[in-house]
Amino acid sequence: MLDEYVAVSELKVAKSLYDLVRDEIAPGTAVEADTFWQSLADITRELEPKNRALLAKRDELQDAIDDWLKARRGQSLDTGEMRAFLTEIGYLVPEGDEFQASTDGVDPEIAKLAGPQLVVPVDNARYALNAANARWGSLYDAFYGTNVITQDESAEPTAGYDPARGAKVIARTAQFLDEAVALAHGSHAEVTEYTLRNDASGHKLLARLQDGTDSELIDPEKFAGYEEQDGELRRVLLCNNGLHIEIQIDRSHPIGQAHAAGVKDVILEAAITTIQDCEDSVSAVDAEDKTRVYRNWTGLMKGSLEATFSKGGKMQARSLNADRTYIDPRGQTLTLPGRSLMLVRNVGSHMYTDAVTTAEGESIPEGFLDVMITCLAAKHDLLGNGQFKNSKTGSIYVVKPKQHGPEEVAANVELFERAEQALGLARNTIKIGIMDEERRTTLNLKECIRAASERVIFINTGFLDRTGDEIHTLMEAGPVIPKMEIKTAPWMLAYEDWNVDIGLDTGLSGR
Repeated sequence: MLDEYVAVSELKVAKSLYDLVRDEIAPGTAVEADTFWQSLADITRELEPKNRALLAKRDELQDAIDDWLKARRGQSLDTGEMRAFLTEIGYLVPEGDEFQASTDGVDPEIAKLAGPQLVVPVDNARYALNAANARWGSLYDAFYGTNVITQDESAEPTAGYDPARGAKVIARTAQFLDEAVALAHGSHAEVTEYTLRNDASGHKLLARLQDGTDSELIDPEKFAGYEEQDGELRRVLLCNNGLHIEIQIDRSHPIGQAHAAGVKDVILEAAITTIQDCEDSVSAVDAEDKTRVYRNWTGLMKGSLEATFSKGGKMQARSLNADRTYIDPRGQTLTLPGRSLMLVRNVGSHMYTDAVTTAEGESIPEGFLDVMITCLAAKHDLLGNGQFKNSKTGSIYVVKPKQHGPEEVAANVELFERAEQALGLARNTIKIGIMDEERRTTLNLKECIRAASERVIFINTGFLDRTGDEIHTLMEAGPVIPKMEIKTAPWMLAYEDWNVDIGLDTGLSGR
């Protein structure tokens, strides 16, 4: 069935998308729906010709490289000659003076903390919620359910709980605690009770050992908080390298009964960021698909997204986890995020969509539509319209893939500036994550960062995309090596190291 379109502001908008913006996204943002579409029409009219020219330049450069390689087929390639050629055609651009990125207002999960990042298709509400909630995860479950503890260290797997394997999990968890939050003497494996001691500076954590002695942490500053119930310690919060560890105590719990100190689980702060993906992991080919993508992202930004599903014959529900609260060592309330910091990945500049067309029926750049709608939806978070907070610094994080060199990065910076003006956002609210996955971006990485130096938040490597572009660019050079050899090829190892070195040289650390 053909999509029904609504004519608005020099555009034709699929009705499902038009209704979504009018009824669910725009209200509460101080942006009128028809004003939104007029802004998109203006952006499309003024920036689409530049986008098309940049795509044409990709083809021109590739044609020139193909011709150069064909003319030298069967010959040894001279590196100096190749560099001179790539410089002459504008594939390699001159490297400017030293500079430092000046991005400001970035949440610590990106700027200061090192931790796992997930990528999840945002069109699947259940997956999107699971990923956002993966900020905290059970270390017991991770050890029990994976091969971190190999099968030969435990009894054969059973349909139910395996106490022998459970004992191995408890022992391995104690080993982890000894490595991350060590005691001044003794091991966490010897603890029979975790208690608090109060002095003039506040509460301190004590661990009573099997021999009856008490031990503090080697670094008392790693004790971050606690929770008591009915006068009993139920949760102990520790911190290592900025990431939190929660020891849960319940002697009545079946697992807690098997632990000398009643520890029923150890919860780790895990995936501190999640990319909610509109691109690679999603199949969004028409207006209905895009409407689902945008609706789910809006629900995440409002904190209202829910999913129900059947599992094991029972209906279950998912929603965003609430924040976690504790009492810190000084007796003050401590609140930690219950969810990962969410970024959104828009599609690349080469993608066009007919979910919105010009009045003449021409498809528009899908990235234009993505940035306008995803950032309008994210404005709910900035305005505090939802029950949860994503960015505490007032930023929107847009990951931009498939950019070829600094000109295309600069074009997306211009697009972001236009989106900010249209949506009533302060300058540099929209931050950019540069996917370093195209050969021309890698070779000109420093200039790509310079083009976005006020809003860049990361430069992310990707083996599959980068390898694909390497093969595509050099197709006329002859057969490529097998995949497993590519992973250890000099160019691939150099690519990873180069990315890190350039990022450090341009001041991304801490920003």
